[in-house]
Amino acid sequence: MQLVASKRAQNAKDISPSIYAALVDSLFTNPVPMLAGAICTTVAAILTAYKTGNVLLWPCAGAIILIGAARSLDMHFYLRRKVRLKPSEATYWEVRYQIGAVLYAAAQGVWCAVTLLGSDDPVAHLLCTTVTIGHIAAGSGRAYGRPWIFHLQILLACGPMSVALALHGDPYYISIAILNGVFFYGLKFIAERLQRMFVTALLASEREAALANRFDTALNNMPHGLCMFDADRHLLVMNNRFSEMMRLSPDLVASSTLASDVISASVATGSIPPTDALALVAGIEQSRKTEIITLQPSGGGQERALSWTFQPMPGGGTVVLLEDITDRRNAAARINHMARFDELTGLPNRVSFRDEIERLLSDDDGQRATGALLFIDLDQFKQVNDTLGHPTGDRLLCMVADRLREILRRDDFVARFGGDEFVVFQRDITSKENAADLARRIVDRLSERYQIDHHLVEIGASIGIVMTSPTDRSADTLLKNADMALYRAKADGRGTFCFFREEMAETVEARRMLELDLRHALAHEEFELYFQPLVNLKSGKISTCETLLRWNHPERGAVSPADIIPVAEEMGLIADLGRWILRKACMECMNWPDNVRVAVNFSPHQFHQRDVLTEVRYALEVSGLPANRLEIEITESALLRNTEWVHDVLVKLANAGVRISLDDFGTGYSSLSYLHNFPLHKVKIDRSFLEDLHSDRPLTLLRGVARLSAELGMSVVVEGIETSKQLELVAADGTVTEAQGFLFSPPVPALQLRKLLSASHGRHDLAKGIGAGSQPSRSMA
Repeated sequence: MQLVASKRAQNAKDISPSIYAALVDSLFTNPVPMLAGAICTTVAAILTAYKTGNVLLWPCAGAIILIGAARSLDMHFYLRRKVRLKPSEATYWEVRYQIGAVLYAAAQGVWCAVTLLGSDDPVAHLLCTTVTIGHIAAGSGRAYGRPWIFHLQILLACGPMSVALALHGDPYYISIAILNGVFFYGLKFIAERLQRMFVTALLASEREAALANRFDTALNNMPHGLCMFDADRHLLVMNNRFSEMMRLSPDLVASSTLASDVISASVATGSIPPTDALALVAGIEQSRKTEIITLQPSGGGQERALSWTFQPMPGGGTVVLLEDITDRRNAAARINHMARFDELTGLPNRVSFRDEIERLLSDDDGQRATGALLFIDLDQFKQVNDTLGHPTGDRLLCMVADRLREILRRDDFVARFGGDEFVVFQRDITSKENAADLARRIVDRLSERYQIDHHLVEIGASIGIVMTSPTDRSADTLLKNADMALYRAKADGRGTFCFFREEMAETVEARRMLELDLRHALAHEEFELYFQPLVNLKSGKISTCETLLRWNHPERGAVSPADIIPVAEEMGLIADLGRWILRKACMECMNWPDNVRVAVNFSPHQFHQRDVLTEVRYALEVSGLPANRLEIEITESALLRNTEWVHDVLVKLANAGVRISLDDFGTGYSSLSYLHNFPLHKVKIDRSFLEDLHSDRPLTLLRGVARLSAELGMSVVVEGIETSKQLELVAADGTVTEAQGFLFSPPVPALQLRKLLSASHGRHDLAKGIGAGSQPSRSMA
């Protein structure tokens, strides 16, 4: 019995719980054969007992009757359950069936053995053997689900019968016993084959059920709605998502539900507009690949967008895929809005403005009225950003946009072109005066004060205007011409407007050629360095030489640095040009006496390059010039931006030994805090202080600035000395350390400077010699 239990446990491990439960259930599924067999066996047992008169057969018949009745009652109890057998209950019912089957088989075996060995009645022998063989043969088709139970039935029922036949001694009985063994062995294989077939069928069914379950799970958890219709347009499948999106009842899925019924129900729930119903039904009935978008108001001014995709199925029918694309459409709309509108001001951006102008210009009806394009640039906006911060600047731009909206007509078009630039397209005007009037109103309105976070902000506006003509077809041309007019308006003093004229294009072309020539000159080192000396007023000798740039163009002739530097800054070449000047100046200084320094001007753009420290160190390293022989001249405007960073750079340069000079003091803000907060070694007072120097007030101002600088430990230089009288007044109180100007020398080439240095540091006293009466001409520059 332990072996049987072990075998049953092993079989249970080899198959899934659900299949094991199905195999056990098969033992109880057909009670009629078992009941018929029990009746036949009972009748046969009574007949053999009565016919032979063997008293031992009556207990056998009684046992067969009792066990058969118990098995029938057990079958009745099982069938009354009316629920599917659970895997947890299968072992219990298998044991009950096994006990009944084993006991019944044992009773049959004993009955056959007693009948065969306890009598010689051939009729009794025939009854017991045929009934037992028939009952066992029928059992192979009933107990195949658990074949090992059937094997026990064969052993217990047929084993005693075959042994009794063999012990009878008759050759025919022995032959029947042998044939029975073969027959029973065959029945064993039939039962096993039936069990394998049944298990295979169960496995296939289980796989199909699992696949159907996975398909159902995937179908009902997919983010899209799905419906399937057959060739007759009857609904086959509808997943949960579809019914949720259409707010339909799950009961709608029925064999008689048509596609039109589904669409009508969706219209009734308000999920799709009635106007789209016919198109959706046609999409299903036509059974071809297509897509339809339906839009349904969903409250709050929003629309619910649904995408219906129709895909034909092989053999007829249609699959409908439903997707809610509302968020996608809204996101696309937001992206499109961001691509065409300025996020800060809400105005159309450059791309949107250009497309709109192209659309207006492409109108070929021949009746287009005159229009004007106004290019607006805000004056002093950068100072607002630098002093009050970018958040304030952003709010200022929004307020400017609001004022422009107030001024313009409904037909006019305004956009933010970028930074502090705005463009306006004025439509359907009769003359240039209309555009001029609008420009005046814009300049006046934008120049009014702005109240931002307790700050009163004042800016201005400059405007370039270009008038359209019937031949205009390019927005780019209009914008380019308006930009040229704006450039002229800013050059005329800002806060005004200017109309485009054809000669401006010539100016721009000349500027473009200058830029090309400047790039070529820098690439081929066509520039030349000139130097103007600074004379120490006590020793009369040259102490420092300021480096100045010269460009002798083969066609343009001498090009002023005032024309070179601004262009180089706008082109982004100032860093490369400044780097070249710095290295060449340091190399040239190595040819001078050891006590003469070289001064190099740094433009604000060049100084604010983040690698300025690296460039200075590299120039000194390459040239071999000691750091204390290099002076860097910076203007006040270089100190206005990023003050903390500028201070750190100047401190590092000063610590390295480089001298720092504040150039053109008095032309900008002239904040005295610069003299205190920054590590300056020299202050160069601008030539403007020399105007009306013979009067008391200018002279007092110059001497006061010089005295203050000297008391702070800085050398003082006065620029622009041209006469001996100026030199005498400047040097009178001894606070001015050095002087520079045409009185001493104009800017000269390197070779000429070397001769001048040789004379200065030899026998000749330059300051005293010129002070004796000689005065060089400005024409020497």
